[in-house]
Amino acid sequence: MDNQLRLGIPKGSLENATIELFAKAGWKIKTSSRSYFPTSDDDDLKCSLVRPQEMAKVLERGKLDVGIAGRDWVRENDSDVVEVGEMVYSKVSRRPARWVLVVGPDSKVEKAEDLAGAIISTELVGFTKRYFAERNIPVEVEFSWGATEAKILKGLCDAIVEVTETGSTIKANNLRIVAELMESVPVMIANKDAWADPWKRTKIEQIYTLLQSALRAEGMVGLKMNAPGDQIDAITALLPSLNRPTVAHLYQSDWVSIESVLTEKEVRQIVPDLIRLGAEGIVEYPLNKII
Repeated sequence: MDNQLRLGIPKGSLENATIELFAKAGWKIKTSSRSYFPTSDDDDLKCSLVRPQEMAKVLERGKLDVGIAGRDWVRENDSDVVEVGEMVYSKVSRRPARWVLVVGPDSKVEKAEDLAGAIISTELVGFTKRYFAERNIPVEVEFSWGATEAKILKGLCDAIVEVTETGSTIKANNLRIVAELMESVPVMIANKDAWADPWKRTKIEQIYTLLQSALRAEGMVGLKMNAPGDQIDAITALLPSLNRPTVAHLYQSDWVSIESVLTEKEVRQIVPDLIRLGAEGIVEYPLNKII
């Protein structure tokens, strides 16, 4: 058994956010502009930088054990990998990316079936071909190297399949969304052989659990205070928490210590009310993980 996990770090827009997330989860990963092999303070990890578009293929070929990529690129490559779970990065966007079918402002197309015989331009060639083939709609799908919206405006194709979050760029170009083909978020994926290896699977699940706990902690803080015992019900009624606030009696006192977990926004709203109810020594502290 090889007790080293080969981890793919997504190169590009998710790279810095991924490394920051690993740091919050307890792993220090360092990159260099002169190397595709980041270093880690965990001897059990061997890291590589890989484009998200290629991550699933690299894992499927057995070159890596686990990695993070958009679900769209996993489906584009139709790769035989295990999806461990979603990784919704709040520092990138909590909105899923949407791949949509788009036509020009003068197009009479109202649904995908109306595009029979059409030329469609997209970066997501494999997925788009399968989408139309599954619906028995004959189309020609061409790879786009970028500036896909411009191709339809210039009359170089009949429709495009493009990624968007809000659709604002599409609307700004006077284009029209005909259908939504797929929603995508970052996902952790694993090589099937690695997933079948007990040591590697345990390590993968450990990493995923701690990354998710770091994501859950973002925007959350701990809040603790001392309060008069006769105000317990009033104060705890104000405090949101994961379950219920913790209340402990102070030594040889009718006062209590109250502790809870809540969002930073909630803290700024309720602190004046806590003071009004007699709370003192209010302390707010950051959280790295919520498990």
